Amino acid sequence: MSRFRELQDLVLSFEKDFAKFYDKGNKSAGTRVRKAMNELKKKAQEVRKEVQEIKMKAKGEGGGSMAM
Repeated sequence: MSRFRELQDLVLSFEKDFAKFYDKGNKSAGTRVRKAMNELKKKAQEVRKEVQEIKMKAKGEGGGSMAM
């Protein structure tokens, strides 16, 4: 579950900039929000790749279901 916690922490770190942009209209915060969303996208891709690798490894070992 460390990956989940990692994602939670990442999203929570964006909170101030989201508030500044959406609530106060701060354009610089909007730029940081866009950058943060790109970071989140990259992290999501890493997780997707990792999940796929784990599934393929389990399939190769003849495992049907995985317990985590």
